[in-house]
Amino acid sequence: MKTDRRLLGDAAERAMRYLESLGERPVGVSSEAAVRLQHFDTPMPEHGRPPMEVLRDLDEFGSPATVAQAGPRYFGFVIGGALPATVAASWMATAWDQNSALVVHSPVAAHLEEVVQGWLLDVLQLPGGSGVGYTTCATTANFSGLAAARHAMLAKHGWDVEAKGLIGAPPIRVVTGDEVHASVLKALMLVGLGKDNIRRVPADSQGRFRVDQIGPIDDHTIICAQVGNVNSGASDPVGEIADIAHARGAWVHVDGAFGLWAAASPALADQVRGVDRADSWALDAHKWLNVPYDSGVVISRDREALRASMTVTAPYLVDGGEREPCHYVPDFSRRARGIEMWAALSSLGRDGLVNLLERCCEYARMFADGLRKAGYEVLNDVVLNQVVVVFGDEARTREVVDLIQKDGTCWCGSTTWQGRFAMRISVSSWATAAADVERSLAAMVRIASAKRS
Repeated sequence: MKTDRRLLGDAAERAMRYLESLGERPVGVSSEAAVRLQHFDTPMPEHGRPPMEVLRDLDEFGSPATVAQAGPRYFGFVIGGALPATVAASWMATAWDQNSALVVHSPVAAHLEEVVQGWLLDVLQLPGGSGVGYTTCATTANFSGLAAARHAMLAKHGWDVEAKGLIGAPPIRVVTGDEVHASVLKALMLVGLGKDNIRRVPADSQGRFRVDQIGPIDDHTIICAQVGNVNSGASDPVGEIADIAHARGAWVHVDGAFGLWAAASPALADQVRGVDRADSWALDAHKWLNVPYDSGVVISRDREALRASMTVTAPYLVDGGEREPCHYVPDFSRRARGIEMWAALSSLGRDGLVNLLERCCEYARMFADGLRKAGYEVLNDVVLNQVVVVFGDEARTREVVDLIQKDGTCWCGSTTWQGRFAMRISVSSWATAAADVERSLAAMVRIASAKRS
């Protein structure tokens, strides 16, 4: 097979130029760049084009219309930029082009998944021997964890849900906090339990599940807890929830998309105290671990419940008796996500991961302190990497958020928190430095002050 070194070299050069520009380019997309995307609005070519031309179009018309999410001053949603080692590992994994469904497909992909499995359980202080699967995102991780819960719950009552489905099955009750994330609601839809069939427990002023309001639960109940509220960063008291749940035979699932990483830091672990007492967990690697997108993780204390809910068999499949990756996630054929996670954890090490997490939280506090000093109201207790701020009434806050996004110095999104429209700052990237916070804070205050006057 002939490899086009010129094409791959050009791709590497263009990609490096893009990455090197992230520190200074506007974070948002200009209207001109958005209009130029019309270049792609053509009929499908009758005849193939030279790959170099295809790549040139992607770079010249596509790159300017990308949001600089991987740069140091992107604070929208909870998005981290990919670590250098993970970008390089992603290039290598793409060149390998491995299907990671089975060990026979790719021994290296399967082996690295097992290595990462051990590292994750160790660094997150979760039960050894838990089942681990590598998914596309926290939504599919939540789906997988809830499927394991569904399997275990119904098996206790003599029902094989994978064989019989849910028609005629014993009832399952779902309890969530009032601040349940949309990804959990979507997962409940997909797993057949329904987003409208849940009982919501009131939340406190920071969005935490009020255990004193938990209500009746039994061995037909799945409780969905949360660590890392998407607005405030606060976490439900999972240990207390688990104590009550397990005494009554219920299952506790934790949506820990970004907040679960706090368990890796001695300084932050108290924020997620007791999370190890849950039964299943979902988290993202493409958020706070800073690997490329399409990377989530499901973990189940009951390894066999996860496997039973996800396993697939066919006469042509080769099961070598080892951990077959496809038996732990919804996907069958999929890219080798564990390679990038291995690269992230290997390049950071335990101390580098802790530093990344704690640095992001320190910068969030810098934002909060600076905004308060400038006279603006921070609505949440800044316990992790999230800051929610208002610049006056709703109309003024909307205008300030819009102007900050158009200014290009940094990018922050909007939210509604405790009934108030606000701007949300999420500090999640390895690339962010104190100077980026100071520069972004100055732009926020300059824009908001101009509107106030």
